[in-house]
Order: sequence, then C-alpha cells, then structure tokens
Amino acid sequence: MNTLYGINNCDSCRKARKALDAQGIDYRYHDLRDDGLDRERLTRFLAMADLATLLNTRSTTWRGLDAAEQQAARSDAEHASALILAQPTLLKRPLLDTGERLLVGLPRDGYAGLNASAP
Repeated sequence: MNTLYGINNCDSCRKARKALDAQGIDYRYHDLRDDGLDRERLTRFLAMADLATLLNTRSTTWRGLDAAEQQAARSDAEHASALILAQPTLLKRPLLDTGERLLVGLPRDGYAGLNASAP
C-alpha cells in the first residue's frame, strides 16, 4: 500500500492527494504533525533518499533555525535526524512511499507514472 506523508495545511500535499485520487491510486495518508514521525520511519526515508533531498530548507521551521543549527543539520545526519524528529515540518513534502521507492515532493506529472493497481 502506498503511503503519502504530509501535513494537512500544505498546498502541495493537498494537490498530491487530489492527483492520487484522480488517478485511482490507492494510498494511506499519514499526517506528520498529527500522526507523528518515529526514528524507524525516518531511517527508512534516509535510506531511500539523501538528506539534502529530504531536508526542507524553504520551510518556515528551517528559516527559524539559527545559522549554526542549519549548518549542523546540513553536515551531520544525526543532528539533522534529531531536528526532523522534533520538528517533522523540516521534511520536504509530500513524501510518497510506494514500498519500493520514495517520491519526494510533488512530481510535475502528478504521479502519472504510477500504476493505479500497484499496491
């Protein structure tokens, strides 16, 4: 089963949900604020995509960090992981976990490459 990770008030996440629904692609939605993020899931994300791809450096949360915190997060995966676990909005979103790969952000084609019958 596909799992879409996002935040309810995120425009890109709403667009992702609409795109998946329009294409008949089954998915489960996981709100990172309401449902949380655990270390095991974050470790899985980091195994499927590099930290630079996953780190949302355009977020309000990121901009609220001081320069030293930002530098530490960019250069130290453990430090970044601790920050992300404390503030999941530091993850780029939406994240679509297909079980085989992790799609970060909303693709321009709106997930057109996914098979509607895929688990």
